[in-house]
Amino acid sequence: MASISKLSASSIAQSASSLRSTSRSSEQPMCCVDLRKKIAAFGIPLSSSKLTVRNAQPIRASLVVRCSKTDGNGTSMKKTTLHDLYEKEGQSPWYDNLCRPVTDLIPLIESGVRGVTSNPAIFQKAISTSSAYNDQFRELVQSGKEIESAYWELVVKDIQDACKLFEPIYDQTDGADGYVSVEVSPRLADDTTNTIEAAKWLHQWVDRPNVYIKIPATAACIPSIKEVIALGISVNVTLIFSIARYEAVIDAYLDGLEASELSDLSRVTSVASFFVSRVDTLVDKMLEKIGSPQALNLRGKAANAQAALAYQLYQKKFSGPRWEALAKKGAKKQRLLWASTSVKNPAYPDTLYVAPLIGPNTVSTMPDQALQAFLDHGSVGRTIDSNVSEAEGIYSALEHLGIDWSYVGSQLELEGVDSFKKSFDSLLDSLQEKANSLKLVSL
Repeated sequence: MASISKLSASSIAQSASSLRSTSRSSEQPMCCVDLRKKIAAFGIPLSSSKLTVRNAQPIRASLVVRCSKTDGNGTSMKKTTLHDLYEKEGQSPWYDNLCRPVTDLIPLIESGVRGVTSNPAIFQKAISTSSAYNDQFRELVQSGKEIESAYWELVVKDIQDACKLFEPIYDQTDGADGYVSVEVSPRLADDTTNTIEAAKWLHQWVDRPNVYIKIPATAACIPSIKEVIALGISVNVTLIFSIARYEAVIDAYLDGLEASELSDLSRVTSVASFFVSRVDTLVDKMLEKIGSPQALNLRGKAANAQAALAYQLYQKKFSGPRWEALAKKGAKKQRLLWASTSVKNPAYPDTLYVAPLIGPNTVSTMPDQALQAFLDHGSVGRTIDSNVSEAEGIYSALEHLGIDWSYVGSQLELEGVDSFKKSFDSLLDSLQEKANSLKLVSL
């Protein structure tokens, strides 16, 4: 297994060289991974990685990495729990956020982050709260671009720049890691045909080998996933909230690989983004409404139990004659990606949706809060299948209490799609207002 610790500083610096003009200064965060001396040697102006501590008892000093090792060439490389997560257990830690300047990602890459996920909500926050997009947006408006077209110009630039930073990881792992995800318009969640067209358009526009096109796992988009995979486009399937829908996603991936006319399937990869914390948010409310001691005792346990069973399904589906036939053509397994890993209930441990879900050939994408917590006090060890019988017991106990897993999945999918649509529409409205003001100023 390739190690990010063997990536030379020069390889990351070279990837970042074309992005230097976008770097800016910013206020120091409360706490960040202390890798600035190494990155400063690259000659790249650095701003904060925006990793802030949100624990009940904030850590006042900068994080201290666990140990220092060499990269095999006598160069000291700082190692973190994220490096251990990948090198010892085969799980890839990704960062669930993206904003300008993308060079803010460099300290995170050095700390062990191996990929990035984005979504409409992330871009809504990034573009609406930062002035870093103003110059490009002004040029787009003045050139006559429509608002939605301007939005995609802003997004694609960020995705392309981030892809460039992660190229060394992608190359060193022969396309197994180092991906950056960008989602099709959430307005297409119920549109099979236009989702396929949007995925093709985005893939061609970004034009980077390490881009993942995100497609939601709605019923309408399951056929889209198959078609896009068959075309040789790598996909991050998002908004998966139930085991039943997850199985449909796996089948769409396998169907797409089988329908592909490519002689070598090794460059078509995929992840299945299985959402976690949102499951507990909904199920906990249902359990509190039931109110019995047994129900209350199951709070905070539904999400990880279902995730553990999803991993069992993953192992089952990616084995046997059907999979072996595809593997002979170079096909790679569709990795499970744990999404929605930040803790919503402050009473729960801040690594609740990371530490119990560690297993080989998986991805954990973490927003600031979860990433900071795991870097600070996360422990590394295989946990995803350490107690499958307990997970089965919790899953069944919830069913006996009247928790309908089908309803949970459908409701969360509905809420997820609606949330992304609102973020998308809100941002377009904000951009329209900004465009109007720019036009008034120009008059």
